[in-house]
Amino acid sequence: MAALAGRRVADIGKLSTILLFLPPALLLFTLFVVLPVGEAAWYSGFNWNGFGRPTNWIGLDNYRFVFDNRAFGTAFKNNLLIIVVSLVIQLPLALSLAIILADRFRGSVALRMVFFLPYILAEIATGLIFSFVYDGDYGLLAAIYKSFGAEAPHLLASPQTAFAAILVVVVWKYFGFHMMLFIAALQTIDRSMLEAARIDGASRWQSLRYVVIPALAPTIRLSVFFAIVGSLQLFDLVMPLTRGGPSDSSHTMVSFLYTFGITRMRVGFGSAVGVILFLICVVFAFTYKRWIMRDE
Repeated sequence: MAALAGRRVADIGKLSTILLFLPPALLLFTLFVVLPVGEAAWYSGFNWNGFGRPTNWIGLDNYRFVFDNRAFGTAFKNNLLIIVVSLVIQLPLALSLAIILADRFRGSVALRMVFFLPYILAEIATGLIFSFVYDGDYGLLAAIYKSFGAEAPHLLASPQTAFAAILVVVVWKYFGFHMMLFIAALQTIDRSMLEAARIDGASRWQSLRYVVIPALAPTIRLSVFFAIVGSLQLFDLVMPLTRGGPSDSSHTMVSFLYTFGITRMRVGFGSAVGVILFLICVVFAFTYKRWIMRDE
């Protein structure tokens, strides 16, 4: 009886906590997520410039216009390219540095801060800094080329090199965040496991492969999730660097939405882009959670 009474008290306590904290959270989620998404879905059915009430209903034509737009196809491919670079270059680089810097040695903390500083820097500030670095006439790149007696290329002015230049900034800006995640995870690994592996004759590579990497698996999966979602939402670095140019070659889906939907006063068209991006993110998030992070 005492156990049953204690269980009832615990259930009442849980219910009280739910009733206390769930309504405010649901209210905020409804106001700032559900309603804006529903409103965007509604506006996407109109040919509307954002002034007055939308009246010119065109159904799903905005979605057809989006998929028929060559610049949107380029933006979608650019987002996929960011994802590939993040997974193939950025995360391995972050993991390698984390393994090196996880052990405490003289200067390790300072090196961690140096590599983490780019992530702290605001995206707009980063874009402005690298727009100067890439300047082919007066920037840092121009100074390096001139020191060798060569003429510097204008990377951000060429459709062939503009997005590659952005990818370099993306890797530089965000790898420190993932590095710190990996360092935090490495410091939670039981050292006795590594010592046991060494006693059994495991090499450093074998310890890394069979002990460290499996222990980091949950963090790696989380880091991959952050990298992909962040890649789909990239915007702040593109605008100060190229604004999607030249010739719409460096747009991401979000910068495409801003340029073609907001600045050109095609709010219905931009809402359709926003709905498409939202659906991509939601489908990815639920699929990733269901199949990759189902045990976490």
